[in-house]
Amino acid sequence: MEKMEHTILDEQAGGRIDKLISSLNEEWSRSQIQQWIKDGQILVNGQKVKTNYKCSLNDQIEIFIPEPEELDVIPEEMNLDIYYEDHDVLVVNKPKGMVVHPAPGHSSGTLVNGLMAHCKDLSGINGVLRPGIVHRIDKDTSGLLMIAKNDFSHESLVNQLVDKTVTRKYKAIVHGVIPHDYGTIDAPLGRDPKDRQSMAVVDNGKHAVTHFHVLERFKDFTFIECQLETGRTHQIRVHMKYIGYPLAGDPKYGPKKTLDIDGQALHAAVLGFHHPRTNEYLEFEAPLPPEFEAILDMLRNNR
Repeated sequence: MEKMEHTILDEQAGGRIDKLISSLNEEWSRSQIQQWIKDGQILVNGQKVKTNYKCSLNDQIEIFIPEPEELDVIPEEMNLDIYYEDHDVLVVNKPKGMVVHPAPGHSSGTLVNGLMAHCKDLSGINGVLRPGIVHRIDKDTSGLLMIAKNDFSHESLVNQLVDKTVTRKYKAIVHGVIPHDYGTIDAPLGRDPKDRQSMAVVDNGKHAVTHFHVLERFKDFTFIECQLETGRTHQIRVHMKYIGYPLAGDPKYGPKKTLDIDGQALHAAVLGFHHPRTNEYLEFEAPLPPEFEAILDMLRNNR
């Protein structure tokens, strides 16, 4: 079990312990921290406290971080929609509703389970739970992902993402009618200080840029294409909310009154990159899923 120590600073005094500790590591959720406090894995001056304990100046915090849950990733036969495959890379069209990689409490039915049944070799750089995964898209986002089949390819593809040479275009339906045809959102993203499970535009966030252009306008909605310059968590969803046009169906960042769809109307339509071994530029496009097309037809009929 790993141990972490922290001394309460002047600007932190008076704050709730669960909120303060969640600010120390963005991977820790408030609910997770509250459970650690109840289990006695977080001590203040050597003593157990309640989750609403208000910290005092120079309090000595001890955090005993439990070992991560060991998971066995079991290969599962799936009918994967594969767009390209060779000895180095694989491009797959992920359906809406599928999680990309296993996590505690969600160890089966993921894209990784299907990939492990499909091919014997996947890169190991991201560990046993995320073999081959270079980038990811949210559970309810459909579309194209590139998968690395060895560490050489993984490093190349990651470097292309860092260098912003990968083409990633998404199609989305947003609330409201965007009046201008083109736009760029340049706003830093980080954990929402009011809700650590969500992302938000924050002053000390990571650099994030999204370009968009309007494809079609409807009575109360707009169909757009977004191109990512960076790839932050929930980037398109948070950026579009930030400028006042949240994604339709988005349960986390959108309004409750929305279109009758299960999850955000977002599809990773175009993916382009240079092949790690040949340097040939490859680009793929996946058509909109039928349920996405049905929503567009409904909006067109309601003009």
